[in-house]
Amino acid sequence: MKKLLWVCLLAFSVFGADITWNSSYDQALLKAKKEGKPLMVLITSEQCRWCRKLEATTLQDDEVVARINTTFQAVNVIKDKSIYPKNLSAKMVPMSYFLDPKTGKVLYSIPGYWGAEDYNSILDDALRKYKK
Repeated sequence: MKKLLWVCLLAFSVFGADITWNSSYDQALLKAKKEGKPLMVLITSEQCRWCRKLEATTLQDDEVVARINTTFQAVNVIKDKSIYPKNLSAKMVPMSYFLDPKTGKVLYSIPGYWGAEDYNSILDDALRKYKK
C-alpha cells in the first residue's frame, strides 16, 4: 500500500496535478461513502486573503495534492453561498473539516492557513481518527 502511495505521489508531482474537487458537498459525500474514504470539506470565502494563500501555496504542494486525491473525497465550499450542512459552521475561514461519510460525524476540524508540512500532519491526524 505504501508503495502505491509513493507511486501516486511521484506521478502527481511529475504532472503537477491539482486537487480533484467535487462540484458539491452532496457529490463528495456520495463518492466518499462509495469509496470508503473520509470526506474533506474546505470552507472558504471570496474575500479571504488567507484562503487565497492556502489555495496558492499549500493546496498546490505536490505531496498535499497527491495525498488528498488518493485518500479523501474533497469539496471546497464558499461560506454563505454553497449548500453544506449547518453543523459545519465556519466562524473563521479557511476552515478544514474531515468527516466520516457514513455517520456525518466531524472527525477533525482545524481553522486557518497552514503550510504544506503542517497540513500533511493535519491529514495524518484526520486519517488516524477516521481509521479508529
